Amino acid sequence: MSLRLYDTSTRTVRAFEPLEEGRVGLYVCGATPQAAPHIGHLRSGVIYDVVVRWLRRSGYAVTFARNITDIDDKIIATAAERGEPWFAVAEANQRLFARGYELLGNLPPTVEPRATGHIPEMIALIRRLIERGHAYPSGGDVYFDVRSWVGEDGVLPLSQQRLENMRSAGDTPNEDLKRDPIDFALWKGAKPGEPSWETPWGEGRPGWHLECSAMATKYLGPTFDIHGGGMDLIFPHHENEIAQSRAAGDGFARYWMHNGLLTVDGVKMSKSVGNVVTLPDLLDRARPVEIRYYLVAVHYRSLMDYTDAALAEAASAYQRIEGFVTRAAEVAGTVPEAEDLPEGFTAAMDDDLGVPQALAVVHEVVREGNNALASGDLDQVRSRLASVRAMTGTLGLDPLSEQWSQSGDGDLRSVVDALVAVALEQRQAARARKDYAAADAIRDSLSEAGIVVEDTPNGPRWELKRA
Repeated sequence: MSLRLYDTSTRTVRAFEPLEEGRVGLYVCGATPQAAPHIGHLRSGVIYDVVVRWLRRSGYAVTFARNITDIDDKIIATAAERGEPWFAVAEANQRLFARGYELLGNLPPTVEPRATGHIPEMIALIRRLIERGHAYPSGGDVYFDVRSWVGEDGVLPLSQQRLENMRSAGDTPNEDLKRDPIDFALWKGAKPGEPSWETPWGEGRPGWHLECSAMATKYLGPTFDIHGGGMDLIFPHHENEIAQSRAAGDGFARYWMHNGLLTVDGVKMSKSVGNVVTLPDLLDRARPVEIRYYLVAVHYRSLMDYTDAALAEAASAYQRIEGFVTRAAEVAGTVPEAEDLPEGFTAAMDDDLGVPQALAVVHEVVREGNNALASGDLDQVRSRLASVRAMTGTLGLDPLSEQWSQSGDGDLRSVVDALVAVALEQRQAARARKDYAAADAIRDSLSEAGIVVEDTPNGPRWELKRA
């Protein structure tokens, strides 16, 4: 079975057929860095990282573009509130996003364009829209004429909303500048104290929707394969992207992917409610690899409800995988290279990125591997180890990968390792002279310090106790 994806624009699961054989262009709406990333941002980042990994594992050369909206009403408002330059706010928060993505094992995008670096492309797009009769300058702003593009049925192609049910875009304090309240701003005229760029229609800054159309087509071409983002972006952002891009003569995205939203203990995440979950909050409760496992374990299109208990359960599930891989690698002596993926895993991933079903296959093979360990069947141990590593590697979760081998502890791990090694040598010496009381005392002391010792055929190994 070949890859099939749920396409929001058709409301169906469609066979994926790229525009160019063997190549995929993917655009995902990235951060608007007015604040540090929260768990919703991190979930989106991990989801599309898995999309990229699976496409590449399927043999495609992927060009992955994820933008940064580094100029926006919210960034300007935050900067004014703090008394800082707008660019300083955007840059500081963007670095937190980049660090968060890296910490959770996300591969870097092929290109990460910034809105402020693509003003010429935006001006060119506006000019094409005006020439085609789909946009008009007014009072220093430039607006998209929605009714000039939407068909006679008045139904929007992505959200299926009808024009008669639409309200004002709410993107200008002066609605009199618009021909119709539902028109949206492509360009916003300069205001005192705000950043601005010169255009044929006066100084100002870009509207939010315009940015993505300009950047996506610059790097992926006028027509490309997949556009992704959160479900909250379907309307108005993605709907407006389609309108302005196709009105300008571009085919734009052929498939639309949208990841589900996230709540916290059943409540929508909000600063006013005080339930925003940030990366430091998560790191207080789990290791980065466990957080990644948690974020991918729910199907990407499903609503995800964060609870501390759910994160802890996911961490335990990952530790079962990790425990098998660690023990099997020690017993096998040499770590086998990753092999072909099990059919069940491939079928799950090809069916609209069914990661929950794919993880079920991982755990089944782990169970088989643990049985092989118990029976001493080294050939089966090696086979199951290679299979588990192939699957977890595809999801960015391989416990033996360089990303996770340090267990997120960095230099501290090496220091602790050296200290524990000394204690274990003393314990082994006590056991060799049959001073079992001293050996047990050393083990108990390590346990009280949060270090679990396991005796294996290749000698003792240790790990930190899990909370």
